[in-house]
Amino acid sequence: MLALAGIEVLPLWQTCCTQPDIVMQHAGRRYLRLDKKVEGYARLSPSIRREFLTYTVIGTNEQQEAVVARRLTMQQEFARISQYKRAFARDIIQRIIDTSPHREQLQAHLCCLIAGDVTYGMAHTVERPEPSTGRPVRGSDLDVIFVSDEHLTAEVLTSLDQTLYREKWNMLVLPQIREEIDYVIKDVAKVVTQLQFDSFRHMVACKILHESEFLCGNATLFARIKHLVDEAGIAGKLACMEDRAIREREAAEKQLAGHPVAEQIQSWQHLFYTSEEQEEIY
Repeated sequence: MLALAGIEVLPLWQTCCTQPDIVMQHAGRRYLRLDKKVEGYARLSPSIRREFLTYTVIGTNEQQEAVVARRLTMQQEFARISQYKRAFARDIIQRIIDTSPHREQLQAHLCCLIAGDVTYGMAHTVERPEPSTGRPVRGSDLDVIFVSDEHLTAEVLTSLDQTLYREKWNMLVLPQIREEIDYVIKDVAKVVTQLQFDSFRHMVACKILHESEFLCGNATLFARIKHLVDEAGIAGKLACMEDRAIREREAAEKQLAGHPVAEQIQSWQHLFYTSEEQEEIY
């Protein structure tokens, strides 16, 4: 689209927003993302630019039906990709557990959760560089959280971490895979500390635990973690942050669409040009 238009993203987006004979339909949904660069930490994801380039269908008024049909097709495709990536992550993790010398301990005292784009049905396969190596990967990463109960030893967890790190590297370098997995290993005691919601890192951890879905492992432990999240009132705290992010996004889009680029871009560039759509997991 950009190559055909021959102009930069922002003026193209402005044109599409302001021309009465152009219609835009957004596939998928917007959701809360925590960002250190934003006051109050809350913004919406995808960013305006990412939403425009990856999740938006554009047409004329006469093409309204075709635009709607294409949006529905895209949503189905994102859902299919999300399902595939979830199943891929489950297979990888289950294989690691099943082949571990500590298999029985891991099955009894560990649960694995998945978060991120997959849980919102927004996973995509738009190629992008993996941040630490620059190697190209296939779209959305896989955010995986391992939580152990009080009975797993440091030795077992270290062994798991080493295996996961090797698998992460293999998935990056094998050309037929090129998937990125981000993971963190922690115990219930750390979860309880993070649920205090008293720092940026703790807020990110709480958001991920709130949105996460069960992948594999001990389902009873997963239910215990979700109960702790509920008891801490995390859903309400995140909802307040999301309300603020929604209001700021609406203001940003109104200002950016209605003013020349030079007048407003400095004020709102953190919501338009956000290119890093990943957040670290803790």
